[in-house]
Amino acid sequence: MKTQADKLKDLVQNEIKEKKLNTRVIAVTSGKGGVGKSTISANLGYTLYSLGFKVALFDADIGLANLDVLLRVNAKKNIFDVLKGECELKDIAVKIEEGFVLIPGDSGEDIIKYANEVNLSNFFSQLDFLSDFDFFIIDTSAGIDKRVQVFLDGADDVLVVTVPEPAAITDAYAMVKVISEKRDLIYMILNEAANEKEAKNVFQTIFNVAKKNIKRDFRLQILGFVQKNKIISTASIRRELFTKEFPNAAVSEQILIIAKKLAKISERKVLDNKNGIAGFFKKIFSGF
Repeated sequence: MKTQADKLKDLVQNEIKEKKLNTRVIAVTSGKGGVGKSTISANLGYTLYSLGFKVALFDADIGLANLDVLLRVNAKKNIFDVLKGECELKDIAVKIEEGFVLIPGDSGEDIIKYANEVNLSNFFSQLDFLSDFDFFIIDTSAGIDKRVQVFLDGADDVLVVTVPEPAAITDAYAMVKVISEKRDLIYMILNEAANEKEAKNVFQTIFNVAKKNIKRDFRLQILGFVQKNKIISTASIRRELFTKEFPNAAVSEQILIIAKKLAKISERKVLDNKNGIAGFFKKIFSGF
């Protein structure tokens, strides 16, 4: 006899068959908190938007959701209010700019109690609202947790953010090792680096350990680095995006380099998008 979880997986699979898979789903994560993951997510999203892409940010930082604070908006409901049938997906999307929105999220292992046939069918019928977006960036929680893993498993690409501190480097490697069990390629961003040389040295350290201890066909690539700069902390205190308020600053240029690399990666893989928005949520609802 099929369990409720089995029936849920069958239902989700049927619901996504006709959905488009054009949106690139990117999960931004870290091995530990306090490395600037949310700041990177928000500013990367804005920079991709400034390059002409439509971008949706999904705040999946369980317990510490703060993108609404950083973006200076008031998010009253989240994606699970949609799942529960209390509002529609378009109603919770908070417009930051035209073509740049925040999707407030939350999570918990009790998600399955809301994922009945009626609610899921209604939810999936609304996903066309997000299918026009080029990028769906997920700001996950830090650390290795089942709920975080569900988001990482569902994404097309995973970006691990770390800083040049021993504890952060160790946790970043631990994160990479766990993620490598289910995917062959992980991207990394070095935040708060003193300079490019330090960023490359830290990455090389992690790369060397990974190469020695992880399966041979696994690849770890650095997308770029962001220097430690008081402009970033100043912008955060003011609840501003430093890439918007200080577009000519070196740190904004560094985010721009990363955004352009992501755009090229997405362009190369447009025919290989394994998930898209519908596929991503299929993974989410099937994973709990």
